[in-house]
Amino acid sequence: MSRTRLFTSESVTEGHPDKMCDQISDAVLDAVLAAERPEDIASARVACETMITTGLCIVSGEIRSKAWVDIPKLARQTIVEIGYDRGEYGFDGNACGVMLAIGEQSPDFGKSVDAAEDSGRIGAGDQGLMFGYACKDTASGMPMPIHLAHQMSLRLTEVRRRGKIPYLRPDGKTQICVEYEGSRPIRAHTVLVSAQHADRDDLNKAIEYDIREHVINPVLEECAERDGLEIDAKSAPKIKVNPTGRFVKGGPAADTGLTGRKIIVDTYGGMARNGGGALSGKDPTKVDRSASYALRWAAKHVVAVGAAEQCEIQAAYVIGHASPMSFYVDTFGTHRVSPELIEKTLKDVFDFTPAGIIRDLNLQHPDPSIRPVYKSTASYGHFGREDENFPWERVDEDSERYQALQSAFGLR
Repeated sequence: MSRTRLFTSESVTEGHPDKMCDQISDAVLDAVLAAERPEDIASARVACETMITTGLCIVSGEIRSKAWVDIPKLARQTIVEIGYDRGEYGFDGNACGVMLAIGEQSPDFGKSVDAAEDSGRIGAGDQGLMFGYACKDTASGMPMPIHLAHQMSLRLTEVRRRGKIPYLRPDGKTQICVEYEGSRPIRAHTVLVSAQHADRDDLNKAIEYDIREHVINPVLEECAERDGLEIDAKSAPKIKVNPTGRFVKGGPAADTGLTGRKIIVDTYGGMARNGGGALSGKDPTKVDRSASYALRWAAKHVVAVGAAEQCEIQAAYVIGHASPMSFYVDTFGTHRVSPELIEKTLKDVFDFTPAGIIRDLNLQHPDPSIRPVYKSTASYGHFGREDENFPWERVDEDSERYQALQSAFGLR
């Protein structure tokens, strides 16, 4: 019998202070790209960082652009859209202070990126290492713990916005422990939800019931139907809702937020390795972001064609150079095709240079209806999402790329 084990991942809602900062930084990126003329968009550079605390939002970083963007207005609008729109919530985007500390990109870095030494094309915007991962835990190719955590965080926001649980506030966290038998997830072992709420003394019992009925149970039922997770009475998880008893003071009034401080939430919930670079607030010449997307895309193809049940890919880049300095594939012993062949074939079939990634995933397309809306990636994970803003999640079985992998792996 296979050994059982437990693995836990967490997610946060869009009203968590760190996620607020990610969304503001990505809203700035979206606005800069949208404001550029089509002929100038390829030269735009954004590295935007946000800090938010009681009554104050600070937007900083380096931007190179020929367009003008009203960043204070954009920051306020994003905060209000999240739900912090009145003083009684502890933070009001209409009234908070907004400070700017925006500079220009270093010309030394800019030159090396604009013309890569090894190809004459754009080079990597920084040195660093990135990972992409996919597995068969879920239909989306994501690990079950982070998949469930994201779905519950998203549901927490949805029931707040729709008024199903009217006393909820924007801040919240979910944490899911999943029991595995061997490499297969079999049940949710423990579900923890911390949800900010109105200052009322009569909510202790009501909030646990409402969260169970409107958040936890629907997500588990959907996962059971789609991904085969066990949810019968015998396998029912332990459930903990607001374990401290109250969660009234939240958001920026209770916790300073920073861009890029939730990179495990953004990626694979700790199930796969992480290169350490944040994704949000960066234009796609920054390989922290674009290469992470491309490696996820490639890993998802490997699992989809049946070459392995798990696939993790690492690539490392040199600033100003286009091609990765190293490339590595790990299948954790689940492969039907040798990792060496997978590695070679991926490098033949995918273009992992910044220009190739930007082109193939439309990351800098002049038409804003074609490129991703980066702000939408900044909460509930950059991966495992099924909508048009996540082209790195698409696996088309009729595409030349998919068929080339099948042919090379002998899996037609």
